[in-house]
Amino acid sequence: MSGEPRLALVAGESSGDLLGGHLLAALRARWPGLQAAGIGGAQMAAQGFAAWWPMEKLAVRGYLEVLPRLPELLRMRRQLGDRLLAERPDAFIGIDAPDFNFDLEARLKAGGIKTLHFVSPSFWAWRPEKLIKLKAAADQVLCLFPFEPALLAAHGIAATYVGHPLASVIPMQPDRAAARQALGLPANAPVVALLPGSRAAEIEHLASRFFRAAALIQKARPATKFIVPAVPHLLARVQALARASGLGAVLQVLPGQSHAALAACDVTLIASGTATLEAALFKRPMVIAYAMPRLSHALMRRRRQLPWVGLPNVLCAPPAWLQRPAGLTARQAADRPDAPFVVPELLQDAATPDALARAVLDWLAAPEKMAALQARFARLHDELRRDTARLATDAIQTLLAR
Repeated sequence: MSGEPRLALVAGESSGDLLGGHLLAALRARWPGLQAAGIGGAQMAAQGFAAWWPMEKLAVRGYLEVLPRLPELLRMRRQLGDRLLAERPDAFIGIDAPDFNFDLEARLKAGGIKTLHFVSPSFWAWRPEKLIKLKAAADQVLCLFPFEPALLAAHGIAATYVGHPLASVIPMQPDRAAARQALGLPANAPVVALLPGSRAAEIEHLASRFFRAAALIQKARPATKFIVPAVPHLLARVQALARASGLGAVLQVLPGQSHAALAACDVTLIASGTATLEAALFKRPMVIAYAMPRLSHALMRRRRQLPWVGLPNVLCAPPAWLQRPAGLTARQAADRPDAPFVVPELLQDAATPDALARAVLDWLAAPEKMAALQARFARLHDELRRDTARLATDAIQTLLAR
């Protein structure tokens, strides 16, 4: 490579866009003339990224939910691959979105383009077959969690631990009072943040449950206020569901501002995903929930390797729990009754409004338990805080120099 690099990137959802934005800021600091294009969102665009397709087209999760969109997604991936093989960037960086990125990366790698995957797939939790695709797809993997490089190395996959960029962005001691003042919330009232997800399917399956749970919480503790950050393309839908909830002025829908909501709240009721890690970095007690069509849930459950779906529970588990004990099937390992949970998870049929409300109320009634959890999350924050920008750009520079 001579001169400033030309990179192609693909991020498939809000969390990937956030990671991509931080990564591009660090890359541009090293290479001011960097050119970057592909698929991304607003955070990446703010760093001069040229989006050839809107990121929202990739924000699909589950099996049945993907099927109606599959022809469009396959066509988009083929067209993007054709363009990149013709234009030949110095490297391609796939940010998460493995179902879209792995096949694209494998095609580009076979065509002589260097490939890097940012965020190891959760092969240690479910879908271990992804390792086969990852090995064929990526020249290098950037890992967010410290236990991942050794697990990947055992499968012959080059990987570097770079820490989680959010651990450097989110303060060790979030200012709850300032966040409440900025959002117009009372200083001393209980505040619950509702985060039902950033995908349309998540909103449809979880938002109404969350709002019904909020009504039960408010009935038990009338002073409670609720805040709901919504991603821009789903704001109107969330607002409509909020109006139908009957909660009125005690519930406030925010355009974005998920970090402000997490800083301001006492407890969060939250969809499983990257947002749960953000909540842990804000040291907030949480109740994790998820629901999807029954067939999709049945298929995904069969592939689980661990007892947890929430990142805070995975990252706070004793390291031995990340290895399957000899003699246990994946299903047996995922269903172990003695699994330690630091925060509750209510999934599928268990995620009833009544159960969600009770779990949130249990946190609000247990300040000592909340304080112990916050101390554990502070230790986790320290473990994940690295100079991610430098480590990631060093790894990319090394790859480009090969």
